[in-house]
Amino acid sequence: MNKKILLLGWGYPPNIEGGLDIHVKHLFEELLKKEVEVDLALPKENAPERENIVALDSGEGDMLWKARKMSSEVASLAEEYDIIHTHDWFGAEAGLKSQKHSDCKWVSTIHSLASGRSRESGGEVTELEELAVAKPNEAVAVSEKLAKETEDEYGRKPKVIHNGFSTRKSSGRDIKEELDLDGDMVFFVGRHAEQKGIEHLIYGFKKYLEGNNTTLVIGGSGEMTESLKKFAEMLEIEEKIVFTGFIPSEDLGDYYKSADLFVSPSINEPFGLTITEALESGTPVLATENGVSELVDERFIVEAEPNSDSIAEGIKKGLNIKEDFEIEGRSWEEMAEETLELYRKL
Repeated sequence: MNKKILLLGWGYPPNIEGGLDIHVKHLFEELLKKEVEVDLALPKENAPERENIVALDSGEGDMLWKARKMSSEVASLAEEYDIIHTHDWFGAEAGLKSQKHSDCKWVSTIHSLASGRSRESGGEVTELEELAVAKPNEAVAVSEKLAKETEDEYGRKPKVIHNGFSTRKSSGRDIKEELDLDGDMVFFVGRHAEQKGIEHLIYGFKKYLEGNNTTLVIGGSGEMTESLKKFAEMLEIEEKIVFTGFIPSEDLGDYYKSADLFVSPSINEPFGLTITEALESGTPVLATENGVSELVDERFIVEAEPNSDSIAEGIKKGLNIKEDFEIEGRSWEEMAEETLELYRKL
């Protein structure tokens, strides 16, 4: 393919905030492997010094301000490219300006909706999100679930290109032994934010615990960490919950492998890379509705609603899955090849 591509991202390892950054990193690297002419534009503070990465001056301010500042820089670069590929609402102005002031085509991938991230949606972010769906030459979503939600909210159904699956290597450490845990280990890792539904997990775990010797291990941190600890104390189950704080990426494989069940209790989960990491480790999963279930054998994913009663019942079912299993995952190369095919058609 002789088209030149500019990707616009936000973070890049080790400075990442979530699945969007992981997606962009893999897309960028897979396109380079395929000898596609591609550059990745990032805020200067998150941009590593390496070939094909463009550091943008994002100024001082919140994410909305930085996105607006970056959009002008991207638009000034657009004439050098055939396609600009942005992600979520923060790329909307950059894509729109580039499309307007040059001949480049605009691809916009949606990873989640503001309405799914918080009960309080609306305002400028939602307006930009609507632009990111309505105005590009091609809109993409990372799951059928998200594509349907996007169509319901904005009237346009994006093309679906699923994420690849992430794998975490295990060093063989026994985390249960290191934490001195008896019985089963139920594991969660992620941002401690409203969207993740961790309070429902804690209350559901309390309901499941009666008569069961199980420990809930909660990895990660966020704005809700202290309130979650207080909630566990209020329920008088703080001795059955371990808050690990941040877990280094090189240790995550051992946590997944040691767990008897991984739980993803999100209020809204457009895809779910942690679900893929758990499954790739051979650990069964309890999860609310997500995009990964569209791709794998659901025998190893117990479905739950984001409420404590459903999660309590789901933990019981999930811990009864004792068989060893391997899943047939999806590679990031497959994701990149489907994206490349979309570029070819523009």
